[in-house]
Amino acid sequence: MSTLSHKLVTAAISSALALAGASFAQQTPDDAQIAGIVVAANSVDINAGKLAQKKAADAEVKAFARQMVTDHTAVNKQAGALVKKLKVTPTESDLSKTLKQGGADNMAKLKPLKGKDFDKAYIDHEVEYHQAVIDAMDKTLIPSAQNAELKDTLVKTRPAFVAHLEHAKKIQAAMMK
Repeated sequence: MSTLSHKLVTAAISSALALAGASFAQQTPDDAQIAGIVVAANSVDINAGKLAQKKAADAEVKAFARQMVTDHTAVNKQAGALVKKLKVTPTESDLSKTLKQGGADNMAKLKPLKGKDFDKAYIDHEVEYHQAVIDAMDKTLIPSAQNAELKDTLVKTRPAFVAHLEHAKKIQAAMMK
């Protein structure tokens, strides 16, 4: 995939996430929808990370992918335990559907790539994706959470997403050298 076409793909995913976040913010998600969004966001990154563990050529990219699978699986387990405790069933929303579709589109773009092309596309997407998720957390999820424990969990997991973003940016910058 050329750099230009990859940039168009990541821009399209970011735009879709931003548009969904903007329209969804107007709807004010309830706690069940927020739980669904959290599960969807983590699942998308787990799936991409598993693919990257198999296909990445660069050792640092493979290690990053392994960390994404580990960390996002842990967040989903934590979220699962919390929603069970709160007796909340995660539900679909426009944003969770958009996240899932963006994840499926990303996987379709990544699967045929190999070597450095795969590594670059994966890391570029991770930068875009983590920024979009952080934006959704800040603008929609945290402000809309009604349950104090759910809001606290979102606030406490946000730094991990920021750390992932910074790590992905560091790898991305090294790839440009």
